[in-house]
Amino acid sequence: MFSCKQIANSNEGNSLSERDSISILKTGVLKPMPEKWIDVDTHHKVKKLAQSLPKSRSFYFHNRPFLSSKDTKDDLMVFYGLKDSINQLFTVNLQSGELQQITDGPEGKKGEIVAPNTRRVYYMVHNKVYYTHIDTRQTKLVYEFPDSVIGGVTTINSDENILGGVLITKKEQEIFNKNPKKSNYFNSIYEAKLKRTLITINIESGVMNEIYSENAWLNHVQFSPANPRLLMYCHEGPWHKVDRIWTIDVTTKEKKLMHKRTMEMEIAGHEFFSPDGKTIWYDLQIPRGETFYLAGINTDLTGFRKYGLKRNDWSIHYNISPDMKSFAGDGGDEGQVAKAKDGRWIYHFTVKGDSLIAEKLVNMKNHNYDLEPNVHFSPDGKWIIFRANFEGNSHIYAVEIAKNNISLHQ
Repeated sequence: MFSCKQIANSNEGNSLSERDSISILKTGVLKPMPEKWIDVDTHHKVKKLAQSLPKSRSFYFHNRPFLSSKDTKDDLMVFYGLKDSINQLFTVNLQSGELQQITDGPEGKKGEIVAPNTRRVYYMVHNKVYYTHIDTRQTKLVYEFPDSVIGGVTTINSDENILGGVLITKKEQEIFNKNPKKSNYFNSIYEAKLKRTLITINIESGVMNEIYSENAWLNHVQFSPANPRLLMYCHEGPWHKVDRIWTIDVTTKEKKLMHKRTMEMEIAGHEFFSPDGKTIWYDLQIPRGETFYLAGINTDLTGFRKYGLKRNDWSIHYNISPDMKSFAGDGGDEGQVAKAKDGRWIYHFTVKGDSLIAEKLVNMKNHNYDLEPNVHFSPDGKWIIFRANFEGNSHIYAVEIAKNNISLHQ
């Protein structure tokens, strides 16, 4: 183990003191790791965001978890933490590190929907949809699915008045129940071709509307962050067998295919909106496992672009910075589609011509990729937030994009 007495930090206003003594460590070499450290392989600072909780889990990569603090001076992130053996929703102040518990009660919650303007977090308990206000902790029942259907919500529109989600059949739920691992249910659900229905729920009236049905695995439902009527969804299943990425106008019901495969074994997926809602970005491989791109298509089907990546730089999930000038990736192990020999890293990507240039931020070789890291940029664009299990349990971490100028002293 190495340590240094002083760090010359290039980021002003950092919540960590520039004169703090900080260990320089191989990430995951200790269990537990300290609250903060310098990754010895990358020279980037890493800090744990929910130190006092036994387990914590950040949101899926395309679910936006951020809002401002009540006084608007700081940024908050909503996440799941284990409290008294129950998963509850919390906020962490990304500047001060302060934790606040948002939900309570004896039953675990599921769902990752933050409404930053109305300052609510939406979630489900069994077949009921609730919201809790971030500041007042006031909780309200929004909708209860009847026993005759199995439904869920995953997204909120930009006006924060409509939730989006799906209905599934009881037969599909039985397949999930009998095959809890993704490797077991993935092909079975796809091949079953059971009916799924896209839905919306009006938050004020509590009225559910069925938008579109198909005998296909409709999944990854996401509202545009800018257009309150535009809903993105995918045809889930083996990516080389589906034209995956679609949008639908929830008012007119007009559907658009965002990417049409052009060759055998081409795949496109893990789609997400840019912050301005104008572009849908996605992992593109032409063909699968051979040539790797991060591609973007404007929602009006203009302005297609793709940036090439080296095999080792491919990531399970990508994300885009708040200023839309750079990207992040969570890497992958040798069992993923890229079969990368050296892909276990958290990456920051910058654009150079028609390629993405990768900088390694965190060595993830002690992380088990059964838990996908799911990267997010912090709202100020200075940190990349991810989840990992290199300490044994799942915890949330942030790595500083700026590299520290340090000297190693044994």
